[in-house]
Amino acid sequence: MHTDPNLYDYWPYEGRPKITWPGGKKLAFWIAPNIEYYEFQPPHNDKRPGWPRGNPDVVAYSQRTWGNTVGHWRMMDLFDKYDLRGSISLSIGLVDHHPEIIEAVNARNWEFFSHGIYNTRYSYGMTPEQEVAVLKDSIETVERATGKRIRGYLAPALTHTEHTLDLIAEHDFWYTCDLFQDDQPQPIKTKSGKLVSMPYSLEVNDVITYSVQGWDPQRYTDLLIRHFDQLLEEGAQSGTVMCIPLHAYLVSQPHRLRVFEEALKHICSHRDDVWFTTGAEIAEYYRETYWDQTIADVAARGVVTTGTGFQP
Repeated sequence: MHTDPNLYDYWPYEGRPKITWPGGKKLAFWIAPNIEYYEFQPPHNDKRPGWPRGNPDVVAYSQRTWGNTVGHWRMMDLFDKYDLRGSISLSIGLVDHHPEIIEAVNARNWEFFSHGIYNTRYSYGMTPEQEVAVLKDSIETVERATGKRIRGYLAPALTHTEHTLDLIAEHDFWYTCDLFQDDQPQPIKTKSGKLVSMPYSLEVNDVITYSVQGWDPQRYTDLLIRHFDQLLEEGAQSGTVMCIPLHAYLVSQPHRLRVFEEALKHICSHRDDVWFTTGAEIAEYYRETYWDQTIADVAARGVVTTGTGFQP
């Protein structure tokens, strides 16, 4: 009986080798707007309903539509104001449904990474061959539309399988957002490749704070500021990562966005200490600069879990 998924080793936070981000920065900051497409009548999946209230759900569908029709554009204007690039967690089907969004994002040199084809097509029950088809479709579709090669992956609705991480590493993805075990990047055990677990916090994800916990906008902004301040302080010892995962249909509501802007204003006032970047840029720098250092430190501590270990 397995008592640990053996995806990464236990690596105590205290006393790790120092990470310094480019330019001597203490904290790497990235924003991950989820630009998603929800099908009105998604296919049945035994493990999870497409719409919690029943299928189809015209009310929930229209709310998600508002996010792509209105909310995304409002959010994009706010990012422009603060000279921030997003890393788009993209439902790949949106390339065909809303090409205007893709063109506008690409013109701003934002990053794209795959969030599956639709957020109503779960990975549960997929064979490895079916998952590979999704990965290849993601790579080819985004490259055809933008000229860019995607490097990150977040399983649709966080429904990765036991094969997902090996498969994305095999297809030269650099990072996964499906694990939440750390505030620094960490190598993931895969059969091939160099896959990094990228900090992508559920704690500061607007879908958790707004949809699940029902927080008001000011409380969410206060949370983001406290989260940032703590990570920035710790980043003086060794570089940390902060991600804000967002959903336009939530954070871009008129009564929320200006309060959210207070958090961005606070974070952007620390430009001397913060690397404002993308998920792919963090993963690339970490893989090239700190991958070997991390593996050596884990081994030296003698806390390696059983298994095949990392593959170079």
